[in-house]
Amino acid sequence: MIDWIPIVFVTFKVLMFGTCMFFAIKWHYDQGAKGKDRRAVLRAGSMVVAVFALALLGLGLVTFTLMRMLGLDLSFP
Repeated sequence: MIDWIPIVFVTFKVLMFGTCMFFAIKWHYDQGAKGKDRRAVLRAGSMVVAVFALALLGLGLVTFTLMRMLGLDLSFP
């Protein structure tokens, strides 16, 4: 019964982060469209997405390295 809990929580987390990121980017895009060049707004939005993706990748690598240093079993069953 407890096997489905991580699946539900991770799915919920991904959906919530995705929705929040969409609306944050949309709001910033709308604010930028009022006074800035469209190309500059798209460049800024893509930079934010790239920084977020790199931060997420870095966090995953740090977590993986820490787990290996602590001797946790990382193999799949």
